[in-house]
Amino acid sequence: MSNYDELQLLQQARQGNSGAYRVLVERHMKQAYNLAFSFVNDHASAEDIAQEAFVRAHHALPEFRGDAGFGTWLYRIVTNLSLNKIKQRTLLTEREIAMDAIPAAQSGAEEETHRADLRTHLERALHELPTMQRAVVILRHLDGLSTSQVSRILGCSEGTVKTHLFRGLKKLRQKLEFLKTEVI
Repeated sequence: MSNYDELQLLQQARQGNSGAYRVLVERHMKQAYNLAFSFVNDHASAEDIAQEAFVRAHHALPEFRGDAGFGTWLYRIVTNLSLNKIKQRTLLTEREIAMDAIPAAQSGAEEETHRADLRTHLERALHELPTMQRAVVILRHLDGLSTSQVSRILGCSEGTVKTHLFRGLKKLRQKLEFLKTEVI
């Protein structure tokens, strides 16, 4: 979708056109859900967060200044809701949910089992990172956003994003170091 199309849809949605807002929701729902899931690692919670983000965005449309794109603004809302959800959990509960949410390999194939194991280790290591480091790693590397987009979403400077990214990736490497010896 071009910026011009998105601006037109936003303008129409601000004027009360529910069809225009529905188009925005349809275009951004998958990314909102995926972002929420990457934080909370729970399908039901991710759905709730994505829905809540769209409800909040709809209510706040009159105040939306348009300094950033709708998607960036929505990502900020999803990120904040996700971080709030994480704060509500204890570390033990968070680990249990992460373990339960990872699907077991359906096939007995060794390669699929290995991939599932790698994913389990990666998700567990990711969820052991401090909240801001996890948020930056998810937004920057898993969602492919630029450093400036991540800084706008999290409301911090690009330097802070780079610092959290560096520290988060360093901790992930340390936590996953044992995988090198298993692969060899």
